[in-house]
Amino acid sequence: MPLRQVREPFDDPDWIFELKYDGWRALAYIEPRCVTFVSRTGYVYGRRFDALGAALRRELRVRSAVLDGELVCLDSAGRPCFMDLMRRRGQPVFVAFDVLTHGKRDLRAWPLWRRKQRLRALVPARATAVLYAESIQGQGIALYAEACAKDLEGIVAKRRDSPYDPAQPWLKIKNSDYSQKVGRADLFDRKTRTVLKASLAIPT
Repeated sequence: MPLRQVREPFDDPDWIFELKYDGWRALAYIEPRCVTFVSRTGYVYGRRFDALGAALRRELRVRSAVLDGELVCLDSAGRPCFMDLMRRRGQPVFVAFDVLTHGKRDLRAWPLWRRKQRLRALVPARATAVLYAESIQGQGIALYAEACAKDLEGIVAKRRDSPYDPAQPWLKIKNSDYSQKVGRADLFDRKTRTVLKASLAIPT
């Protein structure tokens, strides 16, 4: 599912609102013998997340499923810390906010509120490797204010009756004062240049 940015938070009873988690977006393909994390661009995350995948298989009440979520590292206050994820500090967790399939059943045509109910049933309350992304109905302005007060990246808005369909994108409302965005563009510019030089065999 794509995210389309809008400038202002809003209230609407037909929408649900969630925190925006600052990490790496991933689909988790859960099978009896393995869990594979795949990025939005189709990149398969490698062995770094093998231990997390094994923990998901132990904790989830499911043998096979596809979940949409975010790979994050959390600080002592439970807030995502992007640089810890980038620099491989701390133990990553998977924050699950949607379920596409469960067993042999394709759930993508279900309304979002039903998919959230199914996902809630799959994630044990005491799980530590996989966390259920809580949501609030109708009250986007209040949740956005709370996200800003706690220095979080922002919120995501989703129509509660929508299918899992890229033609109906979710909306993101970002915190303009988010402290962890400082230097982010430069970080990725340097990373991109490094990758390009390596791929083209350009001397550094």
